[in-house]
Amino acid sequence: MKMLINGRLTGEEKIEIRNPYDNRVIDKVPAASKEDTREAISAAKKAKDEMISLTAHRISEALYDTSQELEKRSEEFSHLLALDSGKPIKAARDEVKRSIETLKLSAEESKRIYGETIPMDAGIGGKDFIGFTIKLPLGVIAAITPFNYPLNLAIHKVGPALASKNSVILKPSLKAPLSALKMGEILNEYFPPGAINVLTGKASIIGDELLKSDDIDKISFTGGFKTGKMIAENSGMKKLTLELGGNDPIIVLRDANIERAVEGAIRGSYLYSGQICIAVKRIIVEEKIADEFVQKLIKETSKLRIGDPLDPKTDIGPLISEKAAINVEKLVSEAIEEGAELLYGGGRDGNLFEPTILDNVQPSMRLVKEETFGPVSPIIRVKDADEALEVANSTCYALQAGVFTENIHEALRFASELEAGTVLINKQSTYRVDHMPFGGFDCSGMGKEGVKYAIDDMTRTKLIIFNKK
Repeated sequence: MKMLINGRLTGEEKIEIRNPYDNRVIDKVPAASKEDTREAISAAKKAKDEMISLTAHRISEALYDTSQELEKRSEEFSHLLALDSGKPIKAARDEVKRSIETLKLSAEESKRIYGETIPMDAGIGGKDFIGFTIKLPLGVIAAITPFNYPLNLAIHKVGPALASKNSVILKPSLKAPLSALKMGEILNEYFPPGAINVLTGKASIIGDELLKSDDIDKISFTGGFKTGKMIAENSGMKKLTLELGGNDPIIVLRDANIERAVEGAIRGSYLYSGQICIAVKRIIVEEKIADEFVQKLIKETSKLRIGDPLDPKTDIGPLISEKAAINVEKLVSEAIEEGAELLYGGGRDGNLFEPTILDNVQPSMRLVKEETFGPVSPIIRVKDADEALEVANSTCYALQAGVFTENIHEALRFASELEAGTVLINKQSTYRVDHMPFGGFDCSGMGKEGVKYAIDDMTRTKLIIFNKK
């Protein structure tokens, strides 16, 4: 599969893309050079003038038509996602459905980019003046996306960028680039040449060029904390949106509906083998109900099926690479050596890692201090709600958190005091709908995604004042 630069498919296909499940080569993609990246930047810079000239109606129709095309080809994209990322086919189909919706939301929001009237006479000297604002595109957006939701996370950046009349350079992860490349081909049919460019290759080459270029107006990045911090330190005057992951807890208080909490823990810990920034990575349970919770968690986990992502019955597929699986194995082994109790799973076969339950995990263990990207349910027992809150907040990550309780007072307290960009009551941290504001605090990054909120970050405000006299 080729790259997309200035409306043309280009590049010599050199980099092998392998299926994480059986390691077979499924395609090859180009390795973009500095010159390729500069050409894409130049094309995007040129295209931004044509994008500005398009009407909101024309932009909306183009995005809606793209969503229709994706819907027609949904099974093709689902199959590609399963092969490329190792995501179970039923989860891949869900991602395609969400991607279609995200495009439709972008089409809708492209017609709702409003300014506002400013009451100039509310201030001294404002009499006889009329003021209003308009929203203008930033220009060129660089979008850098990860492997775990390779289609929908790309659309979450590209859709709002195009909706607000920017041009885009998309750099998908080399671990799963195929669906983004294919999506770029579709978008290219409906937008001017250079409005959407898709580059594959080494981040050290493409990313460096994007970072240092004065023609890039904003970088929207989803990925790891270290890379995000480096981008922030080297981006100059560019606007930034950084979604840097999480160490998301669910908290199960003594008055919780335990069946509902177990269901949330299962969905949160094991969705896409735990390789999600908002996956449940810590399960904090009050001691009084911990034994019952753990027994039910083991029972439900044992029902999950691990195997071939293309099998509709598969619940848990491979991790993205054997290196990733080995890292999870090391963290689990280290926790056991430090006193955690293995209750279920823990085995690895190549890229496959069994759904794993560990009890008596301590907050100081690396398994729950770092962002473990694997199908692991670490149980941290606490004596009461106060300790639960203290443990939940004992990390620099603050993306999403779930609280299970039937007590409205505790629900309101945790909603207020939990350090997280989103607090969910009686729902696990993996819950997300595509129009909600999404993003965390501290080590989890800066800025918000969600179509409307992304558009706001991809535009600038101009004030216009008329003197009535």
